[in-house]
Amino acid sequence: MPHANFSIGIFIFPGVTQLDFTGPYEVFSRIPNVKIFLFAQSKDPVQSESGMKLIPDFDFADCPDLDILLVPGGPGTTLLMEEFTVLDFLKRKTVNSRFITSVCTGSLVLASAGLLDGYKATTHWMSLDVLKLFPVQISSERFVKDRNRITGGGVTAGIDFALF
Repeated sequence: MPHANFSIGIFIFPGVTQLDFTGPYEVFSRIPNVKIFLFAQSKDPVQSESGMKLIPDFDFADCPDLDILLVPGGPGTTLLMEEFTVLDFLKRKTVNSRFITSVCTGSLVLASAGLLDGYKATTHWMSLDVLKLFPVQISSERFVKDRNRITGGGVTAGIDFALF
């Protein structure tokens, strides 16, 4: 159970599927003593897949330590899978994180950063073949918890793992 000043950072990026993170955000926001924030590569507004403008609280330069990292999915993950700056930041920022999590194709970003190597994980069913390209134990379950990695299959699966 989270304790005082438990921090949850949600990575947002152009083309993010907004529902991938707002479902878990709502669940997490009900937990006492939890601070939830959005972060992005810069503090500029980020446009979601549906066109919603999202304002990050932090950028890579000032992002605080994360007890939980959440990487949502969306069409924007395709570009992130080859974005060294993003992958390197996620690897460095999560060294001391208690949980590293994703929803939908966010798991492909974690896998690209090497953060799912040797872990059991899932992603949206249409992207399972892509996840198979990484040294990950593939699961088609709705959400998977393996040690301190939690991955959700698609959109509302993020709510399920947040409740877990």
